[in-house]
Amino acid sequence: MQGIAEREDYGVRDEEALRRLYPATHDLAIQKFQASLGRHAQEFIRRSPFLCIGTQDMAGRADVSPRGDPPGFVRILDPSTLAIPDRPGNNRLDSLSNIIANPVVGLLFVIPGFDDTLRVNGRARLTTDPDLLATMVVNDRVPTLAIVVEVQEIFMHCAKAFRRSHLWDPAYRQDRKEMPSLIKIILDETTGAPDEQAMRAIDDGLEEDYKRTLY
Repeated sequence: MQGIAEREDYGVRDEEALRRLYPATHDLAIQKFQASLGRHAQEFIRRSPFLCIGTQDMAGRADVSPRGDPPGFVRILDPSTLAIPDRPGNNRLDSLSNIIANPVVGLLFVIPGFDDTLRVNGRARLTTDPDLLATMVVNDRVPTLAIVVEVQEIFMHCAKAFRRSHLWDPAYRQDRKEMPSLIKIILDETTGAPDEQAMRAIDDGLEEDYKRTLY
């Protein structure tokens, strides 16, 4: 596809110009903001097996990372406090480092089959409290630490994005084999991928690693 050059004179550079482009905010969209977790928000979190956490470092560089586990993996300590176990990953520690530098976080909770989502904004900290971590054991593995989030703002997000994307519709499901494997994509974009046989061995090794280190 041929690239399209952006025309700078169409840039939107202030909120007044932005607001002129859209209708007024519906009253319900304003009223839906809450400062703590009500019973429906708590039930949504208990049902959710997946969330994305957005963080920023002190320079404002943003990062979004997925977190997933069996439903209920996020602990509700009280209506204003959540705790998220940190499971093994690639050890870049981007989200965790960002939280140390800048505690502001945003969470997006997803439930398979639900088109609406739950958004939670707040301030996070890291803890190795053994009593808390003991409640997060899966497959006899205790997480190294937990992310504790002090809730400042929560609201339900409407279904439009999921409806537009047909995310849960099997008819729109794509075959993962239509793109290269994760490692091949990384190698293609960096040092270059090896031949097909060697690549297959690397991919098989990754699958074995998933089995060994999922928890």
